[in-house]
Amino acid sequence: MVKKTDRKLERTRRHIRVRRKISGTADCPRLCVYRSNSNIYVQIIDDDAKTTLVSASTLDKEVKEKHANKVSAKEVGNLIAKRAMEKKIDTVVFDRGGYIYHGIVKELAEAAREAGLKF
Repeated sequence: MVKKTDRKLERTRRHIRVRRKISGTADCPRLCVYRSNSNIYVQIIDDDAKTTLVSASTLDKEVKEKHANKVSAKEVGNLIAKRAMEKKIDTVVFDRGGYIYHGIVKELAEAAREAGLKF
């Protein structure tokens, strides 16, 4: 009998495996992505101080597209980069949150890079 894989559990395992290797510091904080079925959330986190420095999501007023799709991912990527530049953060470590670097996550990362973030 073939068992059905638990996709949420597999994503969590990937995330834990990646988080063992990367960590955000004050010099180079971590850009963390969470994607639900309806929204996209992005945070820039300093793991040493355990604080969120900057955040953006599709729930913000500046984002016109309110769904988890490629268009809104570009908007959120631009928004997080703009807010990071205001706080003088230009270099980050990208944490894809266990998601495959494809589609929405890829669009968000490319938009943040185009807006000025380096990772």
